Amino acid sequence: MTEIAPLPALPSQPAASPWPTTQWPEGELPSQVDRSALDALVATAFAAPDTELLGETHALLVVQGGRIVLERYGEGFGPDATYPSWSKAKSITQALVGLLVAEGKLDIHAPADVPEWRETADDPRATITLDQLLRMSSGLSFVEDYVPGHVSDVIEMLFGSGKADVAHYAASRPLAHPPGTFWSYASGTTNIVARCAARALGVDGAGFEAFMRQRLFEPLGMTSPVPKFDAAGTFIGSSFCFATARDFARFGLLYLRGGRWEDRQLLPADWIDYARTPTPQPAVREGDYGAHWWLNIAGPGSFSANGYEGQYTVLVPDLDLIVVRHGKTPLEKKDHVKTWIAQLVDAFR
Repeated sequence: MTEIAPLPALPSQPAASPWPTTQWPEGELPSQVDRSALDALVATAFAAPDTELLGETHALLVVQGGRIVLERYGEGFGPDATYPSWSKAKSITQALVGLLVAEGKLDIHAPADVPEWRETADDPRATITLDQLLRMSSGLSFVEDYVPGHVSDVIEMLFGSGKADVAHYAASRPLAHPPGTFWSYASGTTNIVARCAARALGVDGAGFEAFMRQRLFEPLGMTSPVPKFDAAGTFIGSSFCFATARDFARFGLLYLRGGRWEDRQLLPADWIDYARTPTPQPAVREGDYGAHWWLNIAGPGSFSANGYEGQYTVLVPDLDLIVVRHGKTPLEKKDHVKTWIAQLVDAFR
């Protein structure tokens, strides 16, 4: 078994920086920042509405030490605009599960509450746990392809025959591998998780949205989120929670502060560590993965919520840094955005 390195410590909120529950405090770029490199990277992103390297960049927000030190928007966008989460919503779903785990309403190591897997006594899917779903290691067959015309379970789930009941569509997929033996990124698993969370609460779509707002968004001062639900009442946690860049940064700060907000421990510190603990699966993947959070995009110890077309909330504990980027980047340029973010973070080192 591969030994997992100790997780880097998460920084505390500086005493001189107030919590951004009502408004974000602002600060100056620190003196050690490589200003020429940073300015060049920002210029590259906003050189035109649609750049050759990155496509469109709509928003860039950098928070360090709990203060906004850089904020820039593309033409037609601004701090009050809401931006698509795409798969950044997966990390929000992970937070909602954490709230229920803390209350004893969910056990991530027990078989997930999925009715489709209990219809026959010997269904091998019935052993799949929430932990395996959160770590993208359920073994379910699911094609995560965003190219029109290709075979794609994610497109069929979100926009085709599965859109009325996304969790049922995903839960109806057969096993391709024994649970827990193979890593494969699949948006369907998150929608199964979102439905499990609602079932644990015993609520419908409206009730689950109220839970999201009362227990997560409102304590952080997140007033902009617009989560989307399917016709069956399931939060489409794989893909759809719109919010401002500043509110996505608030969510990121909750995780960077180990689940603490002001004088409250909203999420257990060990749940944040769970999110950023690597999933040890021998599989070809796009990058290191934790539990519904990506790892190491901006250096060792960093973790991030990543979304389609270049939506990112990147947390860098050793720099007490958050980078939020929104835009519309074609698939063939997605690696350019990752490199650009890593270079931007390096300018702060």
